[in-house]
Amino acid sequence: MEGDQETEVYTLVARKPSFDLPTACPNCLPAYIYLKLAKLPFELAFNSTFPDSDELPYFENGTYVAYNNEDGGVIEKLKKDGIVNLDAQLQSLPEYLSLKALIASWLEEALTYEIWVGTEGISTSKIYYSDLPWVISKVLFYKQTYMAKNRLGITKETAEQRETQIYKRAGEAYEALSTRLGEQKFLFEDRPSSLDAFLLSHMLFIIQVLPETSVLRCKLLEHNNLVRYAEKLKAEFLEASSSSPSPPLHSFPSSFTRKGSKPKSKPKVEKTEEEKKFKKRARFFIAAQFLAVVIYLSVMGGGSSDEPEYEDEDD
Repeated sequence: MEGDQETEVYTLVARKPSFDLPTACPNCLPAYIYLKLAKLPFELAFNSTFPDSDELPYFENGTYVAYNNEDGGVIEKLKKDGIVNLDAQLQSLPEYLSLKALIASWLEEALTYEIWVGTEGISTSKIYYSDLPWVISKVLFYKQTYMAKNRLGITKETAEQRETQIYKRAGEAYEALSTRLGEQKFLFEDRPSSLDAFLLSHMLFIIQVLPETSVLRCKLLEHNNLVRYAEKLKAEFLEASSSSPSPPLHSFPSSFTRKGSKPKSKPKVEKTEEEKKFKKRARFFIAAQFLAVVIYLSVMGGGSSDEPEYEDEDD
C-alpha cells in the first residue's frame, strides 16, 4: 500500500491565486485547505477557461474526478469515496452537526452577500474575470450578481431587511464559533475537520480579500481568538507547507499535462477526439459570451424598469 501511495498523483484544479492566497476563489479555498489539513500530498493546477463554471474546483486521481457541483462538492465526495475523511469520528456528534449547519448556512450566505452585494463586487474581477475582455467581464459580473440576489431572496422591497438579517446572523455565528473554539487549536480540540477547512477559508478570504470597509470583516475582527486561530493554522498548514504550484491550465478537460509529473512512455502527437471536443467547447464559450454581450446591451438599451437588482441607490 505504501508503494502505491508514493506513486499516486493527486491534483486539485482551482481558480488562480491572488490576494496572497493559494487560490482566491471562495469555493476552491476550502478544498485546498482540507487537503492541507489532511496532509495529503497533491499538486495544485489552475483553470481560467470558464470563469463562471460551477465545476471548479475539481479533484483528480487518474480516472477519478470529484467535481464541485456533484455529490455535495469536492470535500463531501472525497469523504464519501474514502479518499480522505477527517470527519469519520465526528459526523454523529450533535456539536458537529450544529456547527456544520451554522457554517454552511449563515456564514456561507453572509459571504455570498458580502462578495456580490455588500462590497459591490469590488474583488470579483481579480478572482474571476481578470483574463477576460472588459465588456464580457461586466456581463458575467451582472449575471452572477443577479443570481446571487435571487439565491438570497433579495428584491428592491426586501433588500434592507435581508441585509440586516444576514449581518445579524453572521454576527451571532461568529459569537457561537468564538465561544466553541475558546483557545483550542481546532474546533474539535486537537483534531482537524472539514469544518476547520470551511471556517479557515471563510476567515482568510474575509481578512485578505474583502476591503477594510466590509461590514462582515469588521464583525469577524471583533473576535480575537478567531483571528489568532486563523493566523496559527495559516502559518502551520499553508505557509510552512507551501510549494510552487503548477502553471495555469488553458483547457477545461480533466486530462492535462502537469508540471512535475512523470512523463508518459511516449507523448502523443495527434489530438484525441476528447481534446478536439473541448477545443470546440472553448470556441462556443467565446461565441456565447459575445452573444450575451449583444443581448445585454440590447436589453439595457431598452430602458426596462423591471430590473432593479443592479441599482446602487437607496430609496
